[in-house]
Amino acid sequence: VQLQASGGGLVQPGGSLRLSCAASGMMFTINVLGWYRQAPGKEGEFVAGITLNGDRTKYAYSVKGRFTISLDDAKNAVYLQMDGLKPEDTAVYYCGATPRTIDGLERFDSWGRGTQVTVSS
Repeated sequence: VQLQASGGGLVQPGGSLRLSCAASGMMFTINVLGWYRQAPGKEGEFVAGITLNGDRTKYAYSVKGRFTISLDDAKNAVYLQMDGLKPEDTAVYYCGATPRTIDGLERFDSWGRGTQVTVSS
């Protein structure tokens, strides 16, 4: 599976960004698409995931209520709407895919090049 993320940038605290990810390849092997982030000097963190039929989502506690993941299955695209951004959301965000179940999901098995999100005044 090939994954291409875009949409990062610099935003002020409280602002919004929308990340996009185009997925291609052996999609029949995938059950969940989502997002993972890596901040400098910190452990990587699962952010959000969505099943390929769009019926289930999962969010990290740190982003719940602020971020929304969505899917356009016709385009094999997944989006992350990020509202109420905080400086601690600053990280490189990676689009990920996995055949695993979304229950208890904490990481992905495939990911593409990341996109930088910087939240700063």
